[in-house]
Amino acid sequence: MAAPGGAPASAGGGAAAGPQPLAVMRSRAYLRLLVLAAVLGVPIAAAAFVFLKVTDLLHQWTFSELPSALGFTSAPIWWPLAPLAVAGLVVGLTVRYLPGRGGESPAGGFATGGPPAPAALPGIVLAALAGVGLGAVIGPEAPLIALGGGLAYLTVRMAGRELPPQGAAVVGATGSFAAISTLLGSPLAGAFLLLEASAVGGALATAVLLPGLLSAGIGALVFTGLDSLTGFGTFSLAVPDLPPVGTPTVAEFGWAILVGLAAGPVCAGLRRLAVTVRDRAMIRPVPATLLLGLVMAGLAIGYAAATGHAASDVLFSGQSALPGLLGNSGAYSVGALVLLLLCKGLAYSAALAGFRGGPTFPAMFLGAAGGIALSHLPGLSVVPAAAMGIGAMTAAMLRLPLTAVLLTTLFLGSDGFPVMPLTIVAVVVAYLTANWLTPPPADRQQTSREQPAAAGPDVPGPRTPARADSSSGDGAPGSR
Repeated sequence: MAAPGGAPASAGGGAAAGPQPLAVMRSRAYLRLLVLAAVLGVPIAAAAFVFLKVTDLLHQWTFSELPSALGFTSAPIWWPLAPLAVAGLVVGLTVRYLPGRGGESPAGGFATGGPPAPAALPGIVLAALAGVGLGAVIGPEAPLIALGGGLAYLTVRMAGRELPPQGAAVVGATGSFAAISTLLGSPLAGAFLLLEASAVGGALATAVLLPGLLSAGIGALVFTGLDSLTGFGTFSLAVPDLPPVGTPTVAEFGWAILVGLAAGPVCAGLRRLAVTVRDRAMIRPVPATLLLGLVMAGLAIGYAAATGHAASDVLFSGQSALPGLLGNSGAYSVGALVLLLLCKGLAYSAALAGFRGGPTFPAMFLGAAGGIALSHLPGLSVVPAAAMGIGAMTAAMLRLPLTAVLLTTLFLGSDGFPVMPLTIVAVVVAYLTANWLTPPPADRQQTSREQPAAAGPDVPGPRTPARADSSSGDGAPGSR
């Protein structure tokens, strides 16, 4: 028996199920939502562009122009101490005194929720500009998502429209999509990231699609092997006569498994260290973030002094340095790469513990550096090794395996497609290993379902975290 609107009645004959998706998409309300999304996309994308440009200008001014203005021919080796101390102080004061505590703590991993309260937006922007702009090992994606969602919700409220929780969640997601796509350079990548991380897709979608993803990756390897043995072709949809990049080998397949197995414990250790430090640091956030900023600076200085490479290899999120790392991989010895992994990994944990931002790009950078180091071993070349490393570290840190495959492939461009089967194998193994070592918090899905309330009129006070779940809040004793 069908309910009104075409929705089937419940099995027990009780209340009817909600409206069917196709019926919703044919409604006038949904068409109005599409128009609203198109309108909101313009100012939010512009705001995201300005945010990214300001952080880039802060990079240049702090580490290039300011030393020159002070009479140095180049930034002295101790220079990172100054901007990282300022960053730690600003973030600590923001977390301590401003509504919203500067946004989500990234130590618990990547998670999305409803739009933040309007009063929390200045603190989110300030903490992100200070951390991302002054050299902390943290990415801009999480603040961009919060900024886009918050601006979208604020715009609708300023237009005199009151939204129910579900409407606030949809409008917030619309703004987040527009903002994150400017960073990733692809609307598809932004949609993939937010869908897999949201409560709508989330763990259930990952659980359903992960076996198929692994099967597709293994199948592509088998097709490649049979083509090599028989010469009959792979019978796959492809554009012919493109320049060859190289096909995966059996040895590389074995390396993909090993890389995935190694990435899981590494990411679990980095996250555990970050959460442990965070729980202690947030008791007194101002001196703690100042100290964590100095720790990051000290690690960068030690790396630069020991290797002769730039301290910026350790500092910053890494997205702008990744092309140079891969393009100049021959300039790094194995010892320098190992020290880079150690210093940037510890600085990454320090940033996750006290600063505000996203965990994506430092994980990608660490994966690329680890892959380049492994490429000195037999049976593994640079591009496949980097692809495995980037995909495995991204999947293990974000717990978003489908997004990890897509980001790795898009980043490597034309070289990413031939090695995609290897990326898939490394990603699946790393994701499963990370889940076995540190299961996701049981309360995350419940928290995600409750996130739209964050956009309500109540704004947390200076000492109250915006959200109370241990996976993304500050989790400090006495800070709730």
